[in-house]
Amino acid sequence: MLVNTVIKDRICYVEMQNSAHFNCLSEQMCTELVDALDYGYSNECVGIVIKAQTRRGVWSAGHDIHELPQDGTDPLSFYVPMEALLRKVQDTPIPVIACVSGTVWGGACDLCLSCDMIVSSKNATFAITPAKIGIPYNASGILHFINQLGMNKAREMFFLGTPITADDALNVGLINRVAELEDLDKVLEEHFLNPLRHNSVLSISAIKRQFRILSRASTVISAENFERINAYRTRVFKGEDYKEGINSFLEKRTPQYKGKATDLD
Repeated sequence: MLVNTVIKDRICYVEMQNSAHFNCLSEQMCTELVDALDYGYSNECVGIVIKAQTRRGVWSAGHDIHELPQDGTDPLSFYVPMEALLRKVQDTPIPVIACVSGTVWGGACDLCLSCDMIVSSKNATFAITPAKIGIPYNASGILHFINQLGMNKAREMFFLGTPITADDALNVGLINRVAELEDLDKVLEEHFLNPLRHNSVLSISAIKRQFRILSRASTVISAENFERINAYRTRVFKGEDYKEGINSFLEKRTPQYKGKATDLD
């Protein structure tokens, strides 16, 4: 089991415990997290907390690079396990809180943003890194960052792929509260979980469902633009830079990208 799930005082604590592999969001990890979310909701919890055992200060390294396809198929299609996990977090009808105690990379950053609230340690950092590996991120994920952070900060995170600090993340609204590592659990309990336990879960559930519907209300794009987005992404994940990004990561070397922006014209 890669996930440990415990219910205590109406809160479901879900802990990723595959620190040996930096809690990569592999197919098995994503499946177990989805099951844990269902378990917390079906047992009438008022909230779910996602935590992680860390190694070398890493909360989660994001998508498992070893599972990325190299046969010309979309690495972030609708049915990919990580994408299913992100939708499950967003659609679970009770609040899901990320309790972050280390660095967050790639798809794990999207996982945190999919949660309703984030509390992190002061030493935490957040980075969204598809450009480092040559992955064409999908439109739903990019729009998610834009809605959460605003256009300019989303561009910075995607274009540069460099980590931002917990304080910076707090300033731009990515996270809700920062605490010293030794105080993280105390802050989580006092400022988030205790108030949650005393509020109407029926009311909160209705409000969360409204947030989800309203956040989607302004995201309708034309059929032409939808096809254009798919065309851009397809040229990337079927190209040589995508394969080079994966292979260089697995071989622990600097990637040698040869693609040009004009290749998308």
